[in-house]
Amino acid sequence: MLRRKSAMAELTFTYGTMAAGKSTLALQLCWQLREGRSDVALWTFGDRSADGMVTSRIGIEAEAEAMAPGSDLSAATARLLDDGTNILVIDEVQFASVEQVDQLARLVDDHNVDVHAFGLSADFLLNVFPGSARLFAIADWAHELPLTSSCWCGLKGRCNARVVNGVVAREGNQFLTGDVLEGVVHYQVLCRKHYRIGQLGPSGN
Repeated sequence: MLRRKSAMAELTFTYGTMAAGKSTLALQLCWQLREGRSDVALWTFGDRSADGMVTSRIGIEAEAEAMAPGSDLSAATARLLDDGTNILVIDEVQFASVEQVDQLARLVDDHNVDVHAFGLSADFLLNVFPGSARLFAIADWAHELPLTSSCWCGLKGRCNARVVNGVVAREGNQFLTGDVLEGVVHYQVLCRKHYRIGQLGPSGN
């Protein structure tokens, strides 16, 4: 079993709003790393398209191993080690449980595997996802993507609003996966003010 160099591994968390380019960056990082090495794995905790894929809204995608939120990652991490994986890239990490994030941290600390996690920080009610909160607490470093989505008014989009039948939702299940850009339920990034008053466009709707 091939193991990595002696340099210390890190657990990193890169976060942003919807459509800020998190999946794109995860795919780019994975592609660049795989250009020069064969010990890089890609996971997802819930892609917008289907299990076993990481997809970006700009049209790029790659096969990935899908992890079920809340499941025990012991078998999956054991496979990584058996395969000689030294770098793990993860998309949609906000759906990971606290226990799963702790398992990822042990992968870093006990087996010297670099883990690069990408995801949202807060949900449509502006509550931090449990997995993201754990990463904020224990990651070696966490940073927000410099490219952020804008509200329709032009201000920085801070809030991932869930829109149901044309109205900003104020209650509901925290976990809703899938690319729901149109239809009865969709998401829209808003600034704080327009999220607060529920205004989705210049017409006042």
